[in-house]
Amino acid sequence: MTAKIIRLQSKDTDLIVRTEPAEILYWGAHLANFDESDVFTLERGVSNGSLDVDIPITLAAENGRGFFGVSGIEGHRDGLDWAPVFNTVKISQENSCLIIDAEDAVAKLGLRSEIETDENGVFKFRHTLTNLGAGNYTLNRLAVTLPLPDYAEEVLSFYGRWCREFQENRTKLRHGAFVQENRHGRTSHEYWPGMVVGSEGFNQEHGRVWGLHLAWSGNHRIRADVLIDGRRHAQLENLYLPGEIVLAQGESHSTPWVYGTYSDRGLNKMSNQFHDHVRRHIVRFRSAKRPVHLNIWEGVTFDHKPDHIIAMAEKAAQMGVERYIIDDGWFIGRNDDWGGLGDWYLDGKKYPQGLTPVIDAVKKLGMEFGIWVELEMINKNSNLYRAHPDWLLALDGYDQPEERHQFVLDLVNPEAFDYLLERMDWLLGNHDIDYIKWDHNRRLVQPGHLGRAAVVAQTEAAYRLFAILQERYPDVEIESCSSGGGRIDYEILKHCQRFWVSDNNDALMRQKIQRGMSYFFPPEVMGCHIGGRHCHTTHRNFSFLFRGLTALFGHMGVELDPVKEGDEECAGFAKYIALHKELRPLLHSGDVTRLDSIDENTLINGVVAKDKSQAVFLVSQLDQPEYKYLGRLRIPNLQPEARYRVKVLAVADYIREGRGGHLMKTYPQWFTGILEGKEYTVSGEWLADTGLSIPSIDPQSAVLFGFERV
Repeated sequence: MTAKIIRLQSKDTDLIVRTEPAEILYWGAHLANFDESDVFTLERGVSNGSLDVDIPITLAAENGRGFFGVSGIEGHRDGLDWAPVFNTVKISQENSCLIIDAEDAVAKLGLRSEIETDENGVFKFRHTLTNLGAGNYTLNRLAVTLPLPDYAEEVLSFYGRWCREFQENRTKLRHGAFVQENRHGRTSHEYWPGMVVGSEGFNQEHGRVWGLHLAWSGNHRIRADVLIDGRRHAQLENLYLPGEIVLAQGESHSTPWVYGTYSDRGLNKMSNQFHDHVRRHIVRFRSAKRPVHLNIWEGVTFDHKPDHIIAMAEKAAQMGVERYIIDDGWFIGRNDDWGGLGDWYLDGKKYPQGLTPVIDAVKKLGMEFGIWVELEMINKNSNLYRAHPDWLLALDGYDQPEERHQFVLDLVNPEAFDYLLERMDWLLGNHDIDYIKWDHNRRLVQPGHLGRAAVVAQTEAAYRLFAILQERYPDVEIESCSSGGGRIDYEILKHCQRFWVSDNNDALMRQKIQRGMSYFFPPEVMGCHIGGRHCHTTHRNFSFLFRGLTALFGHMGVELDPVKEGDEECAGFAKYIALHKELRPLLHSGDVTRLDSIDENTLINGVVAKDKSQAVFLVSQLDQPEYKYLGRLRIPNLQPEARYRVKVLAVADYIREGRGGHLMKTYPQWFTGILEGKEYTVSGEWLADTGLSIPSIDPQSAVLFGFERV
């Protein structure tokens, strides 16, 4: 087939593809004067010490073509057909979607490559491989390969662990490769399946960057490579266990979708493009207003007493809570971590009158009702395991290690799958439930179904379980929890409305966890809760100001037993719930804007309204400042010619009351003037280019500023 040049466009970004062989020639800023004849300038020639012809980096990156990097496809048919070369046979384009069908007539394989773009410049990429020949084809790797320019010399990736998710890591990309693998069987706390590759030193507001995310909730591999000729490319893929994907004649297998976007204005623009895509094309809310949560786990753990739970609900409603959730411990055999998982029947000893009286009490208080489940897991100390030990996702003959005293239920087994559907039909069909907190608390070890590796099949079965329940109960919203942030990605977000970001409610740790997550996810899907003064995971104590403001920029909730808390603490929760509700329309619709600081101990996060009418920014001091002064707070993306009223929305009492003995003898006059009730307006241009002097504040404290167009 004769090669064609095809251009996919959005308002800010272009992607230009040559179709034979399928190769991306350009992915960057929108070209106002593009002519396809210009692509002749990209011919590379051939250097000495190379093959005698130039070898492109195709979407499939075939070694059989003479590409000496990591192949995008690896597999064989009983040891044969292991070096395919794909030639384009058909091209289909409809508006923003391009499909390239290619075949290898010798290896009897077909490859479909799909590329889609949205209105904001977020692109989606996917491959589908089909076995066109006789005999089984064992697929070992199938990756989406995306070229990068030669100035893409730095990688921002994300690592972590339980209670410390989404930590940032920078890697120089000069020679060799950056490679990250996850084999935990879920998206994982440890290595999130996404990265940002860009010009050296890119930051929040500056630099050319490509954000990439593999939307998949199982094992993965992502990498960014530099070839010896200087060309760079990224690869993202589902990581298969041995023998996991075997295709009979006519069968196909697809990669997960890879989401990518280009920004010429650093990480903030990249985030805004991803956030807008999530809001318009991925997440589906029952109601635009994200209700404030109270989850009873930290308040009662397994000690469920209906009268006390109703008393907690009454106090919660007084504080302004809008959704009340019963967590783990409501079903039979569940008095600790050792037993009960799998037995999704109400514990009649704890709830002798059933769940309905509690639900009715919550509803009468004007709140929604939610409940916790962990459907994919099973304890051996359970009636379900005693009846069906063969329902474990495991390999026969081995003693699989426990994690949290639990194991994984084999969802690929249709009997186990149907059992879970039957129990959820009982729970959701007989109770007025608005919300499910869906947990997933262990990693997959020896994940076998009938002896074969089954991470892909297990993950797809979980998606199917979510989807069926969504279809049957469309008014029930779902939160994805996995010991906190262990299952967070765009694919699972198609089946839920919220993520529990981390089991760690330590406000100091949450600052960086939430910032890392914010690069790809908008605030309204990030579960951010105010915990008690004494953090149960780190045993540190924080002021209410710091706890409340840290939880402000997300989907807010609280973790406590309000019956046991004193009036002062309950008033603090009520104060920040009210502040969140006041700002919620802005926080959950505007452009997230992170600012770079001269001090790594100072984090500055904000949201600017789409129409530039208002903004809020939080200056958080994590530790002792490096310098005496924190520099200036510059607010980008406001309307330059407009004037904005500057507000101090929240500040520590010692500052508001003028008490000394901290980091400053006197505070900036504009700052104290606002606290005294004076009104100041500043132009958007001045705020962007010059800014406001930031007052120095104590470690583990914060100040919230507001800006309102007048």
